[in-house]
Amino acid sequence: MHRTLLHLLRAGALSASLVATAHAAVPESIDRVKVVTAEQARDLQAKGAPIVDTRVAAEFAEKTIKGAISITYREKSPKTPEFDKSVDSFDLGKLPQDKGKPVVFFCNGPVECWRSYKASVYARDAGYTQVHWLRGGMPEWTAKGLPTQ
Repeated sequence: MHRTLLHLLRAGALSASLVATAHAAVPESIDRVKVVTAEQARDLQAKGAPIVDTRVAAEFAEKTIKGAISITYREKSPKTPEFDKSVDSFDLGKLPQDKGKPVVFFCNGPVECWRSYKASVYARDAGYTQVHWLRGGMPEWTAKGLPTQ
């Protein structure tokens, strides 16, 4: 794969930034955001915390965490930790008005989805103080046999 990317880069078919973006892994942590397991997310939900599915509507409709709400994170920024949230959009109006209440974000896991990472940063930067990130997303949730809808 690296050889193909290098060949395309040399041929001018790919930009260096696109190649770098293609290899950027979702970070393992976010400053002032708590990474939670599927079981911890389930327990937070049982205590009233909303679980927010940041994926697109079609993915939400196909299968999601039971009781999750859909708030798609619309990303135009690069899939990097230094993303520019000003070019993205996320409807904070659907989150609890009390920014001290816990909220959990998830998407398709760390291999292929940056949406929940970005939503967690977005909410944290908007003043939410109990942001939780289910980094393992739907893959972790379903692997644990937890309820879906």
